[in-house]
Amino acid sequence: MAMQQFDREQTIPHINVTESNTSTSLKQSAPLNHEIDKASSKIVLATINAKYIHASLGLRYLYANLKELQNNCEIKEFVIQTRPIDIVEKILESKPTIVGFGVYIWNIIETTNVVSLLKVIAPEIKIVLGGPEVSYESEQQAIVESADYVLTGAAEVSFYNLCKDILNQAEPEQKILISKPVELKDLVLPYEYYSDEDLKNRLLYVEASRGCPFKCEFCLSSLDTASNPFELTLFLEQMEILYQRGARNFKFIDRTFNLNIKTTMQIMQFFLDKKNDELYLHFEVVPDHLPRKLKEVLTQFPEGSLQFEIGIQTFDQQVQTNISRKQNNPKSKENLIWLKEHTHAHIHADLIFGLPGETFESFGDSFNQLYDCNPHEIQLGILKRLKGSPIIRHTEAFDLRFNPLPPFNILSTDRVNFATMQLINRFARYWDMIGNSGRFKYVLPEILEDNPFDNFMALTNWLFEETGQTHQINLKRLYELLSQAVEALFPEKHQLVISKIELDYTASKLKSRFDTLNLYAGQKKESKSQINFVQRQTRHMS
Repeated sequence: MAMQQFDREQTIPHINVTESNTSTSLKQSAPLNHEIDKASSKIVLATINAKYIHASLGLRYLYANLKELQNNCEIKEFVIQTRPIDIVEKILESKPTIVGFGVYIWNIIETTNVVSLLKVIAPEIKIVLGGPEVSYESEQQAIVESADYVLTGAAEVSFYNLCKDILNQAEPEQKILISKPVELKDLVLPYEYYSDEDLKNRLLYVEASRGCPFKCEFCLSSLDTASNPFELTLFLEQMEILYQRGARNFKFIDRTFNLNIKTTMQIMQFFLDKKNDELYLHFEVVPDHLPRKLKEVLTQFPEGSLQFEIGIQTFDQQVQTNISRKQNNPKSKENLIWLKEHTHAHIHADLIFGLPGETFESFGDSFNQLYDCNPHEIQLGILKRLKGSPIIRHTEAFDLRFNPLPPFNILSTDRVNFATMQLINRFARYWDMIGNSGRFKYVLPEILEDNPFDNFMALTNWLFEETGQTHQINLKRLYELLSQAVEALFPEKHQLVISKIELDYTASKLKSRFDTLNLYAGQKKESKSQINFVQRQTRHMS
């Protein structure tokens, strides 16, 4: 198959709105299909990303498959920090007839506000919603009430058909439209519509397959019947084009990247042959499936080029059974340890708290087992109620109580009360600040030793009691608090911990000197008393 050449004259009309509300725009004009009135047929595809570095693959798929309507379509991407009224202003600048929104769990509130404003200011605009957050339980949602149409499921073809019907004044009567399954071979791939700015400054999302054969009930992918690959030769041609244009950051969104080892090997070899130290590849990996030939390839990638997101979720076998998760725990741990010891890959392993049947103790045991595998990061997630996910079948049996507001996190279960759930939330936040930051690699092992969960839980309780904060603690103060916590909780370790903190502090390259840190709780009290003394003296002298 001949390689498709990238034509820079066909760059997507595209606006990115950053955190500072600045924007860049690429314009293009082309004749519109004769059936459609050019003056009233502008289509805007929009979404609100969590961060500027995230570029929407979903919108680019929709754009790539718009056929003759593509010439009069524009993508506008925004970020969460942008005010809804400013987003509306940017959208209305294009004078659209149709606006399509990608709706996800992280942007549902903001998108609801934008849609509501649009319908007040410009009620004639047709609002079309799509994405996982509106594909299930659609009629119960406020955003759906404000919109004109909802497309459930993969909408690359159905969005085109709906736009054509609207523009030809043949609108469907029903609001919620179920997208028919699409053969991957029939889709136009979207990768040429990443702009040069995207390639330079943003993560590029790519997918070599769709779907997942596993049935883990907390995940929407459990509704898939299988994992279906894109045609590999065509996919790799697209990756080559991106690479030749300068792309170096590729984030694969395949749910089970290493499921088909033959395909995995070909993709890994494709990137390995580039021999480029600037490459960054992110994959979601099944933990218990690393055959020897794949291991041999992985050892050849240089440091900084691979990140593996490995979903463990729980090591408790009964909880795994409850959520229909099949996982070989001994093999998973063996592979995690092997990856850390024999490759340069950055290992990001996940646990979820609040699963049906999980207890405080069983979660602590899973944490300890995962900590012993020594991944670079342990991501502690709280169970969320994704609309449509089968986890809700356990609601009554395990008394699952979810937050009615996004992100729909679990609040309590029959095994875990609300106070304990809050405690684990704080544990997870402090673990991100201390355990996952890489700033405490010398001191943390000394604190946790052979009882990591209990020791870090003690640290969590002390930190929250002392500060009342889980955010906005600057790094210098965090070093001080850590030393003071160890002095209070594990006094026999304190002097050793101070020497380790000095190593971490030096590596952090903070400007202040280590000897200016307040490492003792007694120092802190003395310092306060000295301040009070000076204040009293000042009052007497005035």
